[in-house]
Amino acid sequence: MRRVSTLLFCILFALGAGCSDDSSTSSEADAGAADAGAADVGAADVGAVDAATVGAPLAEGELAIVEPGGETICSRGTDFRFFAVGGKTDKIILDFAGGGACWNEITCSVADAIFRPDAPSKEDIEAMVGSGYSPGFYDLDNPDNPFLGWTLVHIPYCTGDIHWGNNVVEYNDDVTIHHKGQVNFEVVMDWVKERYPDPSHIMVTGCSAGAYGAIGASPHVQQLWPETKLTVLADSGAGIITDNFFQDSFPNWNAAAMVPWWLPELEGKDIEDLDIVALYSAIVNGIPEMRVAQHNTAFDKDQIFYFDVMGGEKEDWHPKLVETLAEITERAPAFRHYLAPGPVHCLHPYDFFFDREVNGVAYSAWLYDLAHGEEAPDTVACEGASCLDDPICAACLDGTSADPGCGWCSGWDPAPESPEETDSP
Repeated sequence: MRRVSTLLFCILFALGAGCSDDSSTSSEADAGAADAGAADVGAADVGAVDAATVGAPLAEGELAIVEPGGETICSRGTDFRFFAVGGKTDKIILDFAGGGACWNEITCSVADAIFRPDAPSKEDIEAMVGSGYSPGFYDLDNPDNPFLGWTLVHIPYCTGDIHWGNNVVEYNDDVTIHHKGQVNFEVVMDWVKERYPDPSHIMVTGCSAGAYGAIGASPHVQQLWPETKLTVLADSGAGIITDNFFQDSFPNWNAAAMVPWWLPELEGKDIEDLDIVALYSAIVNGIPEMRVAQHNTAFDKDQIFYFDVMGGEKEDWHPKLVETLAEITERAPAFRHYLAPGPVHCLHPYDFFFDREVNGVAYSAWLYDLAHGEEAPDTVACEGASCLDDPICAACLDGTSADPGCGWCSGWDPAPESPEETDSP
C-alpha cells in the first residue's frame, strides 16, 4: 500500500503541526505548517481525478483523488477535494483533517495563521502519498499498527468550522467565508457508501479540528451503516472552550444540523444547552454499541493556544481538561480516554505514535484493544507530576529524536507553577 508522507501530515492533519524544531509558540508553529503546504493549494487548473471505477472499491494501494464539485467548496471559494487509499474492503478509516477554526471577523480574517482555508492540490497529494513514507498511525503497512492494511479515506479541512458548518458568512467587505464542512463531509460519505456499502468495521478519527469532526460525524456514520461496528477516537480535541464559544460560533457556522438532536439526552434541547460534556455523554450513552474515546496530552500547546484566542486564561486549560474528562466519564461510564504527559498536539501523525507509553500501557496497544478487544480497555491517565515528565519531549530536547512533532516541545518547561496544576483524574 502507498504511504502518506510526513509532509502530508504537516499540510493536512493539524494546523500548526510543529514541523520545525524552532517553533517557539503554537501560533508560530501553525504559520510554519501552513507555509510548508502553500504551493499549488487550491490552484484553479487542478482538475478532478478519480482513480477508481465508479461504484467499485479501490484496489489495495490504489489512490483515488476526488474533486466532487457541486455544492462542495472551501472557505474562500476554492475547490474541495479528498482522497482515499485502497486496502481491506471491509475495514475503513474515516480520517478528518485538522486545521484550526474561525468564527468571527477577527479570526476569519487571518487565514493560514489560525485556520487552513484551502484543500491540498492534486499534485501535492500525488507527491505525498507516492513518497514511500508515512508517519505513525498512517503507516498502514506497519504490523504494529492497529489498523494494518485498512482502507483510508482522508477528509481534508478547509472550511474553518470543525467540519460542522453549512453557511456562507460575509464577515466584512473583504472576508466572505464558506463554512461548508458538513456539506463536504456528506458528499464524501456518499462516495464511500457507494463503494463500501457493508463494511464490518469503521474507524472514525481525526486530530485537532478533525477530532471534533470525528465525534460530530460519528452518529451520522452510525445511521449510514447501522449494522457496522464503529470505533471513534478523537485525537487532541478535548473541547476545552470558553462558556460562550458554541453560542458564538455555531450560528455563524449554521452547525446545529450536525448535532444529533435525535439522541435521548439531547431531545428537546437547543444550542444553549450544548457543551462538550453533553455532546459526548449523549453520543456514548445514546449509541452504546459504538466505542468512543479521546487522546490528549496534559498541557497540549495548540489546544491551550486556541483557548487563549477564545478569551480563556491559559493557566485554566489544564484544570478544565481534568474536570471535563472526569465529567464525561461520570455521565457516560463507557467513555474512555488516554491522557499523556507533556505539550505535544496530536499523536496519530507522528512516528512516536508507536513510542507513547503511560503507566506501562503503550498507546498503540491501548488503541488496538479499543478497536478490537472484547471489552474496551480501561482509561489510562498520567497523574500529578507524571503529567510533566514527558519522555517524548525529553528525547526531542536532547537531540535523540528528530520527529517533526518535536516542534511542540520547543520551550517546554516541565517545572509546575504549583502542584495543584498537575492533578489528573
